[in-house]
Amino acid sequence: MPLIRETIVTTIDQDGQPHLAPIGLIVEDKGFVIAPFLPSKTYDNLVATPFCIANYTDDARIFAGLVTGRRDWPLSRVAGFPVPRLAAALAHAELQVSHVEAHAERPRFHCAILKETQHAPFLGFNRAANAVLEAAILLTRLHLLPREKIDREIDYLASAVEKTAGPAEREAWSWLLQKRDAFYSGKT
Repeated sequence: MPLIRETIVTTIDQDGQPHLAPIGLIVEDKGFVIAPFLPSKTYDNLVATPFCIANYTDDARIFAGLVTGRRDWPLSRVAGFPVPRLAAALAHAELQVSHVEAHAERPRFHCAILKETQHAPFLGFNRAANAVLEAAILLTRLHLLPREKIDREIDYLASAVEKTAGPAEREAWSWLLQKRDAFYSGKT
């Protein structure tokens, strides 16, 4: 299995409107592969504008927020680059698509890293933030996985949230549980 880095990717459409998406970037040689599912706004944007930003953040609320429809996160301009970065990014990488492998479900955009910039220090791991990230990824698969598996994994991850979460992680966790409950009650 390849090494995957969980990031928030910023793309822009042909009119320059930004879009944020939580995406696991596949590490490849000196770059990354972005493999969005079709259809997707990320795919459309990368076809229209073959540049993007990989945002590295430890704010689990952003991952949970994007998965649960909370899309309004502050952005910052990047000098000399067409795509903005996430304001809360600890660091970011400016990427350019070098080539695309067509695929019916998940085309692969091979991206070269043009520049990497650090904005703030990484202060260490938080088990609750990692649990939120894992739950956010899990909830993107609600339509694919049996409920028993979803519930079992959420129950396991809840322990880390209960023991180590701060206010941000608790808020993010509540968003994810609301999404899960709405899905199973048929309200999504």
